[in-house]
Amino acid sequence: MYSYLKQLLRKIIPGKLIFKYEPVLRGILYLFYKGSNFHCNICSKKLRKFIEIPNGDKLCPNCGSSSRDRRLWQVLDSEFLKIRTEILDFSPSRSIYRKLKKTPFISYTSTDLSGDFISEKSFNITNINIGSESYDLIICYHVLEHIENDSRAMKELYRVLRKNGTCIIQTPFKDGKIYENPSLKTEEERLKYFGQKDHVRIYSVSGLKERLSNCGFEVDVRKFIEEINNYTGFVENETILICHKLSNV
Repeated sequence: MYSYLKQLLRKIIPGKLIFKYEPVLRGILYLFYKGSNFHCNICSKKLRKFIEIPNGDKLCPNCGSSSRDRRLWQVLDSEFLKIRTEILDFSPSRSIYRKLKKTPFISYTSTDLSGDFISEKSFNITNINIGSESYDLIICYHVLEHIENDSRAMKELYRVLRKNGTCIIQTPFKDGKIYENPSLKTEEERLKYFGQKDHVRIYSVSGLKERLSNCGFEVDVRKFIEEINNYTGFVENETILICHKLSNV
């Protein structure tokens, strides 16, 4: 029902209006999910349950956060949000965007080329139109699997990151090696082989780590394991790559 109503709203209401009035609409939706069984760490609402969508993910009815958004916020809030941190976020989720925009002691900039996300900039990740060493923290969540020249994108992320800065990266992952095939061009082929019609590869954790390391990053692989139906609605098994640009390079 939730997915159907969301698709219906997208057909009859312009995207910009949905972005504007989404907090109000979700505030109403939250009333049907209010409870004490679960907790969203982004909007701090307690829930009777999360919204379960067809792909198995769990969304917060109040802020719309997905499980990966809540994990990202946990990592950001516990380690990386410091006074005067300058952040660049590629194609952010709306829940993360709104949370970081309301964080008073940081400087937060979002960027997106597709028009599907709230953003102030429209940087091309393979040619970021800004000077070197401009940001302390870069968030690149579920972006690289869309980029044909991913090595160029990684080099650009490294370039615009300040020394001692951090880039937080996540993509879908598979076991074994990276799978990519440049001959697969149609949406149907990419959906079949990469899992989504606008993806161009599926990374393995080790493969992505190697490519990032080759671009200069020191990569810390973080693996999280949670109980099923855990209180904050995290994915039971999740991996994030924390990439550092060292000061002695």
